[in-house]
Amino acid sequence: MIRAALEAGGTSIAALAAAYLAVAAAAMRRGARPRPPAAGLPAVTVLKPLCGVETATYDCLRSFCVQHHPRYQIVFGVQDPLDPVLEIVRRLQREFTDLPIDLVVDARQHGANRKVGNLINMAAHARHDHLVIADSDIRVEPDYLEAVVAPLADAAVGVVTCAYRGAPQPGLPSLLGALFINDWFLPSVRVAAATGSREFAFGATIALRRDALAAIGGFEAVADHLADDYQLGELTRAIGLGTVLSDVVVETVVNERDFVELLRHDLRWLRTIRAVRPLGYALSGITFGVPVAAAGAALAGGAPAALAMLGLAAVARFVLHLAARRPGEPWFTWLALPLGDALGFALWCWGFAARSVRWRQDRYLLTSDDSVTRL
Repeated sequence: MIRAALEAGGTSIAALAAAYLAVAAAAMRRGARPRPPAAGLPAVTVLKPLCGVETATYDCLRSFCVQHHPRYQIVFGVQDPLDPVLEIVRRLQREFTDLPIDLVVDARQHGANRKVGNLINMAAHARHDHLVIADSDIRVEPDYLEAVVAPLADAAVGVVTCAYRGAPQPGLPSLLGALFINDWFLPSVRVAAATGSREFAFGATIALRRDALAAIGGFEAVADHLADDYQLGELTRAIGLGTVLSDVVVETVVNERDFVELLRHDLRWLRTIRAVRPLGYALSGITFGVPVAAAGAALAGGAPAALAMLGLAAVARFVLHLAARRPGEPWFTWLALPLGDALGFALWCWGFAARSVRWRQDRYLLTSDDSVTRL
């Protein structure tokens, strides 16, 4: 009786994992919807909070300076007056003399989240009522700004956000970090969106109107939250405004220099998800695919049906990778898939073990509502 129950349960787990991978692969193969015409777009302020310099920082920031949008301003914000990123911003100011580029250097901190403290300091310098916030490691195409601002013409829209792909720098830790984004995060967003969910907002892009930001209490309302992007979406949804997932997929440069940095980054991400959506986090275990199917097959004692589901999961996983891979990505990256999948599943399990995370030089303790205390 017990053996039969284990076999049925293990086979069901393997089947669910295989089914999810097949659905995710199909979701990744859906084409982008045609974008609405950009005529009559409002003026925009882009807010770019900065801290430090990485390999592609100049290229990422420069991509925001060559937008097709007819009228926009960029505000770069730095808290440390000795931050080396200041030289990159000044270089961009010299290079794009016709573009309004403002630099705010202000050490004041507001709340536990340093990025949000930076945004609060920058907000007073925004000239326009349509705002776009984007992380410093994001690289975009020239039509990005037009596309993400267009949905804000609808007064019922509170936030426009973008999913993102990872562009790895040389090295195995960086490659594994990019695989985690491209083959787990991005497909999960596509699946959630396909099922009608809009309970997300990503730091890669948050576009919103100034009046919506004021209505939720400004950036000050998220100053003590680690998932400030998610909370901006939640707060605007709480006042009856919708969230739009843009068909634009931006690129984030993954610059994990060693495995310690990779583990800290991914654990911070997973534990933050767990803090804001505990049930969703627990249920997301099935999305780790092949390792879960393998665990199910083991639980089933190697039953033929469970092994068949494991085989289907492996095939669907490879198809998903083909759908998710970046253009021009070397074919041999698939060799890292087993290690990446095993690591992702292990980190998901580890995510239940504690509530502390490390972000840059700070260590935080996450509470159940995602507010944080700096340790």
